[in-house]
Amino acid sequence: MTVVGPFGLSVRDQALETDVQAGLAAVEAGLLEATKSEVPFITEAAQHLVRAGGKRFRPLLVMLASRFGDPYAPGIVPSAVVVELTHLATLYHDDVMDEADVRRGVESANARWGNSVAVLTGDFLFARASHILADLGPEAVRIQAEAFERLVTGQILETAGPRDGRDPVAHYLDVIAGKTGSLIAVSGRFGALMSGADESVVDILTQYGERLGTAFQLADDVLDIASDAHESGKTPGTDLREGIPTLPVLRLREMAARDGRPEDLELVELLDGDLADDARHAEVLTRLRAHPALEQARRDTVRYAQEARATLAPLPECFAKAALEELCDAVVHRAG
Repeated sequence: MTVVGPFGLSVRDQALETDVQAGLAAVEAGLLEATKSEVPFITEAAQHLVRAGGKRFRPLLVMLASRFGDPYAPGIVPSAVVVELTHLATLYHDDVMDEADVRRGVESANARWGNSVAVLTGDFLFARASHILADLGPEAVRIQAEAFERLVTGQILETAGPRDGRDPVAHYLDVIAGKTGSLIAVSGRFGALMSGADESVVDILTQYGERLGTAFQLADDVLDIASDAHESGKTPGTDLREGIPTLPVLRLREMAARDGRPEDLELVELLDGDLADDARHAEVLTRLRAHPALEQARRDTVRYAQEARATLAPLPECFAKAALEELCDAVVHRAG
């Protein structure tokens, strides 16, 4: 049993492991090539997060999905570069919106160069992704455009908040289906589509990616509360400090409204205060880590990961399918 990709994913077949590693190495080279500019400063800014590393979760999914067709088809590596470039671009923009100081264990682009440079660098990465897409054909362009629309819609919905009378948890799940699930769904879709897999397989791997993407984001929500900076690569409680309504916080508010326990109401009141105050932020973080709302968020993560795994059932048994199933387990493991 060897190890490849994010979270120490185990691959039980030497040929598959070798091919996936080769594919990911080609993606890495493609990312560096795509982020080069004739202007050295742009290259430095664009490669800032590429060189910081990362899980390369989306390219890995492209590689595994391609095993259900021709895994050596010419469009597979470029499509993996496209989804990772798009993801990286959103990180530059997210850090500006969240006023984050750290990303992937290094200083965020906005902290280093300012918001304007960070936003424009994200735009540069979107442009480079579009340039690669143009060579993959109109269908790939349409798929990416639809996913990007969903991604932006999810971000807008998050910013606007739920409309009156809408369940905040249901609203939030719609948000992350757009913000995170859409691009991970495209990863599964591109891998299968570019490999020439049957349409039914493309559909299955798209649905799998959507559900896995939701579980992936929910695991991140749990990590924002439960992890230290070494585990997550960013400052613990960043979303908490910025007032971003992640699932553990939404579950806490739900429990407080339903049960009215004084300690829950007190914690909600603390949450609604000024979390720029370090002492207050630390107290809220400590109390949330011990609260049942965090465990409920973990159970929600497990449920979506199980749904993703169940989606794979019609696929033929093979090492790639086993690896996709293990990805579900790995996402759950991240959430503890």
